[in-house]
Amino acid sequence: MTEIDETQSRRWRLVLGTPAEDGLGGLGSAEDTAMDRALSALYDSDGQGGQSGRRGAGLGGSAPNVARWLGDIRSYFPSTVVEVMQRDAVQRLNLTELLLEPELLEAVEPDVHLVGTLLSLNKVMPETTKATARTVVEKVVREVEKRIAAQTIAAVGGALNRAARVSRPKLRDIDWDRTIRRNLAHYLPEYRTVVPERLVGYGRKAQAVKRDVVLAIDQSGSMASSVVYASVFGAVLASMRSLRTSLVVFDTAVVDLTDKLADPVEVLFGTQLGGGTDINRAIAYSQSLITRPTDSLFVLISDLYEGGVRAEMLRRIRAMTESGVQVVVLLALSDDGAPSYDHENAAALAALGVPAFACTPDRFPELLAVALDRGDIGKWANANAGRA
Repeated sequence: MTEIDETQSRRWRLVLGTPAEDGLGGLGSAEDTAMDRALSALYDSDGQGGQSGRRGAGLGGSAPNVARWLGDIRSYFPSTVVEVMQRDAVQRLNLTELLLEPELLEAVEPDVHLVGTLLSLNKVMPETTKATARTVVEKVVREVEKRIAAQTIAAVGGALNRAARVSRPKLRDIDWDRTIRRNLAHYLPEYRTVVPERLVGYGRKAQAVKRDVVLAIDQSGSMASSVVYASVFGAVLASMRSLRTSLVVFDTAVVDLTDKLADPVEVLFGTQLGGGTDINRAIAYSQSLITRPTDSLFVLISDLYEGGVRAEMLRRIRAMTESGVQVVVLLALSDDGAPSYDHENAAALAALGVPAFACTPDRFPELLAVALDRGDIGKWANANAGRA
């Protein structure tokens, strides 16, 4: 058997477990055996914390066993795989209660999904665990903030500068691309050039608020990752003086967390994941925050499963767009793949000229720039359908 065949057999044996040993052979090293034991503890269970009978390993019900298992998977697998296995363990083996133990929290690999789980447990978490949970949440938030902040500030800042164009710019302030496009009607074929009759330039930077942004975030359980990312984006936007940023979260009630935007960790601990959904009530409150419709951007992040008055929700969205508010509806703001959502409500919004679609965090700064520049959101969504 060649080295390639041996590697493939080893991998298939780890994937399929002990029942495949007769056909693929045993595991040759102590490390492979330990990896197999860690996989078996999770994926050969019956999903209720017990075993299916095929293997003898298991996490059991004690915190020391789980802590040991968490240490093992961090030793044998890369962090991306560890995150998936942790998430599967919480779902398959009912380990949610064990996450309330500070010792276990210190052993897990922090990621966005774990933050969502911890936030959903915030109200039942003992005081002895909250400090550890906050440390985990803060680590993830700072990593997300580091990843998105510079890109967001650059994209949004560029859009706001373009919005401040002037018709008599100084030479250094001329936006040549837009000037040429604005004057294509004055192209002289004989000279093969454009004679600009109107110059378009960037305005000088000012301290005045140029745009108002209102983020409304659905905090139902399925939106956990979106809540984390949206809270960090809200904090980044709030740091920009040229924007007035408001952030509200909602289930059947609406909570305004704008005063906590200086610290996204505080925003997250102000949320309460789970519960019902009243999108109409959230939109009604958001409307009260909008005082300059033509200079405002409203971003609704929700799976659109409405528990409130659907007709009223759609009427409010229509009223917003007719008043000049730029409206963006995101079914998810996460890396979790295609979201579950209410297709009927999404279609109704599209009929109002407000497309609803999912967006990854890496694409959101670009989307914000398009929206603040009053670009075509539907066109952007279609062009980025494979990436957003």
